[in-house]
Amino acid sequence: MKEQLIQSFVTGGRWKLYLQGLTVSFRVMLGALALGVVLGILVAIVRTKYDQQKTGSGNPGLAVINLICKIYITVIRGTPMMVQLLIFGFVIFSASRHLILIAILALGINSGAYVSEIIRGGIMSIDVGQMEAGRSLGMRYGTVMKDIIIPQAVKNILPALGNEMITLFKDTSLVTVIGLADLTKVAMQIQSKTFQALVPFIGIAIMYLVVVMIMTWLLGIAERRLRRSDRR
Repeated sequence: MKEQLIQSFVTGGRWKLYLQGLTVSFRVMLGALALGVVLGILVAIVRTKYDQQKTGSGNPGLAVINLICKIYITVIRGTPMMVQLLIFGFVIFSASRHLILIAILALGINSGAYVSEIIRGGIMSIDVGQMEAGRSLGMRYGTVMKDIIIPQAVKNILPALGNEMITLFKDTSLVTVIGLADLTKVAMQIQSKTFQALVPFIGIAIMYLVVVMIMTWLLGIAERRLRRSDRR
């Protein structure tokens, strides 16, 4: 076992490769999370506004955009993440070598479909009277959303958003299918050189676990601070 550890982590400075792979995984996760949150907010606002329309006062343009959003959510949630990565990497952007951007785009679009439903649920949990009160004061719909509704919704959906972030980090392991040298890809490359699978794969499993535990701990701190701010 000692010899395997040395070959998998020490020989040739291979531990540096794991750090580089972990850095790539973090870059993909953070980029995809940012894209997913932006897409999720936009889609959630469109769907919420459509759902809150008064009967008989439908907006045709909004109805079309809402339909597009529903198709987007259905397609993304109904197809495997790996298949989506393959389509982005080998069909849509087959001529591009910017693998990190491709991975961020694929995972971000996937995450946006799930985040939109999380945010929509949070928005719908806020009393509709607050929207009506803001509108009666002459505030624009977007202003009420940005300044009143969404800040309250964030407190309700933080645990779900945290879970999505953790899931997204673990899903970065799938970007190996497009050739990106993330943490999992590095372990596979080292395994192919040492012909030893136990140490590299158990090693990255521990790394993923430690990172997820740290994320969970930080999310717990954020939730406790939000609860304390509510009591004041």
